[in-house]
Amino acid sequence: MGKKIAILGAGSWGTALAIHLAAKGEKIKLWVRSSENARQLSETRENKKYLPGVLLSPCIEISSDLGLALKDAEIIVLAVPSRSIREVTGRIRPLIRPGCYLVNTAKGLENKSCLRLSEVISQELPEFAERLAVLSGPSHAEEVCRGMPTAVVVAARSQKIAEFIQDVFMTSSFRVYTNSDVVGVELGGALKNIIALGTGIAEGLGFGDNTRAALITRGLTEIACLGVVLGANPLTFLGLAGVGDLVVTATSMHSRNRRAGIFLGQGLALKEVLQKVGMVVEGIETTSAARKLSFRYGIEMPITEQIYQVLFSKLPPQTAVSNLMLRSRRHEVKDIFLNCLGWGK
Repeated sequence: MGKKIAILGAGSWGTALAIHLAAKGEKIKLWVRSSENARQLSETRENKKYLPGVLLSPCIEISSDLGLALKDAEIIVLAVPSRSIREVTGRIRPLIRPGCYLVNTAKGLENKSCLRLSEVISQELPEFAERLAVLSGPSHAEEVCRGMPTAVVVAARSQKIAEFIQDVFMTSSFRVYTNSDVVGVELGGALKNIIALGTGIAEGLGFGDNTRAALITRGLTEIACLGVVLGANPLTFLGLAGVGDLVVTATSMHSRNRRAGIFLGQGLALKEVLQKVGMVVEGIETTSAARKLSFRYGIEMPITEQIYQVLFSKLPPQTAVSNLMLRSRRHEVKDIFLNCLGWGK
């Protein structure tokens, strides 16, 4: 008998996870914020905006009624944008049944507080903090919903919880690893979106593989340096939530952050970019939050800084690239070591 799972958020990832788990035999309720969108999804069984051409199983129950979606749920999957996490968790507080498990799949940082999303959830739902897991890794919804082989990682404070969620999501095409480093897994998933904006900007400027490789490599250094200062295990950034998610997001046209970067590199204003992408670009707010954290902890993050200037200070992308290339000369390994200790200046 399948587990009763409520998936909150019917964007591309929430829809893909609903399809994935329903195919495994779980009992899925998919919450859609808009009643009109819920009606269309129910009638067409297709999320035409986010996953055109992929049909939803008749077993997936769709509703815009949060109470109905959460009724009797054993597991709640949060698949809303990072900026909505606090609002949605606040709304579901009186509706969750005791003993329920939470799985957050959003990747970002809360801009105002700079908190990781599990910290936000724990503030809003403190009684469920020990029953919260984070699912991350290189996993484009467009491929998961079609059953293409994918490997991800689930992190939780408790290994027992991590293994329970691992078993819920694991299939022959969706391999799930566990990790006890919640901090590293969350930061890897959030910060890689900044670097994906950068690789997109470079492509929009007409640059090639050399530039992309440099941004990915030095970007991973920035992610790890900030992560270690915040308490992450540096080895996590060599895994699926680190280099794995970074590579796929920085190189794939499925990546909305990369696509947004391409438009920025081509000279479009941020408002135009968001209109063309048509979906939430998590890397934008994450860039702002990560920059605040870099100042707070004295960590030098030059790629993040230049992308911030392009996004919020209208710095020409070509100038941002020149600023990065003309920085004072450094020793690669010493640079990594010193930055990780907060001595990178």
